[in-house]
Amino acid sequence: MSLLKSLKWRDSAILLNGAPATVAAVLRSGDVVTVDVSDSNVLSEHITPVDIPLDILYEDEDLLILNKSAGIAVHSAALTEETTTVAGAVAHHLGGAPFHPVNRLDRGVTGIMVVAKSGYIHHRCMAILHTDDFRREYRGICLGVPSPAAGTIDLPIARDPESVLKRRIDPGGLPACTAYETLRTAGGLSLLRLRPFTGRTHQLRLHCAAVGHPLAGDWLYGAEDPSLIARPALHSCELWLRHPLSGELLHLTAPLPEDMRVLVKDRTTICI
Repeated sequence: MSLLKSLKWRDSAILLNGAPATVAAVLRSGDVVTVDVSDSNVLSEHITPVDIPLDILYEDEDLLILNKSAGIAVHSAALTEETTTVAGAVAHHLGGAPFHPVNRLDRGVTGIMVVAKSGYIHHRCMAILHTDDFRREYRGICLGVPSPAAGTIDLPIARDPESVLKRRIDPGGLPACTAYETLRTAGGLSLLRLRPFTGRTHQLRLHCAAVGHPLAGDWLYGAEDPSLIARPALHSCELWLRHPLSGELLHLTAPLPEDMRVLVKDRTTICI
């Protein structure tokens, strides 16, 4: 719907038999409707292109799929006002094109992030988000050992009225569902497989904390402990994506970062 709204206000974006038309036009048999779904190529004033390396897992004319590193925000916000962002790096890589992130990762979270190269592809991707055609898995390392070892956390999430950043479990919040499985334990920590079925802000971090097992290093929902890990121990490691145009099923992985592997005493790639 947001794509349609943007087209309504763009000159000659919708043509009926070669002439500009509105969405209220009545069609007849034989009419030809042409829609220009390309971007306006106007970069947001809040994005500063910056030349920093991108770890690119996949790229074609429609999609850019990255392995995001820790410590970099996806885009500037009122609280940060920073210029070094994923948005800025992508803008530089794409020559100043508008930024269309399909899924976002918190500053301290690493792993797979999908960026659409146009508003149209973004619209198509958002239509399949949180379905089997856009499935994501994460690895998280939590404090303690969950019991049962596997299950589903189905707890609604809302903004915390006392914080501009924090969320909370709230019966009046939006539905949020996460599947988890304990893969291994070591030294009072557990490596979890996490699959979100919804996409609420801080969902995986908050859900783990809500069942008594906050992620290691999560200063917002657990306890900050730089001696353990300097960020929330959460990594977006696997993606199954049905390409929005070709229909090809893409399967991409990103290995677990070293700071998380150390926590579970395993130097092998345990992401896959």
